[in-house]
Amino acid sequence: QVQLVESGGGLVQPGGSLRLSCAGSRFTFSSAAMSWYRQAPGKERELVAGITSAGGKTNYADSVKGRFTISRDNAKNTVYLQMNSLKPEDTAMYYCNAKKPSGTSYWGKGTLVTVSS
Repeated sequence: QVQLVESGGGLVQPGGSLRLSCAGSRFTFSSAAMSWYRQAPGKERELVAGITSAGGKTNYADSVKGRFTISRDNAKNTVYLQMNSLKPEDTAMYYCNAKKPSGTSYWGKGTLVTVSS
């Protein structure tokens, strides 16, 4: 069974940084497009950033462009989200998503990011 395990969340002050990690297992990680989503209380889940299987292309939500960077290490079966200049509105549960070439999609359980002074 596909597993995605997020880590790296926590409490950070506005303007601070965090690096999220998502370790994948039990599937061919290097063939999957990977994404980070987030869901704030009372809001719908939204795409934050995505990266193609080989890492050649990335895309970002307008709200995080210039502040967040998605990357992946296929040798470690891990995708990362470097988050800089964090704002209170970035507070949310962050989820990792893997999408196989077949279109099947899998989710991790999430890691909580809280931006507050």
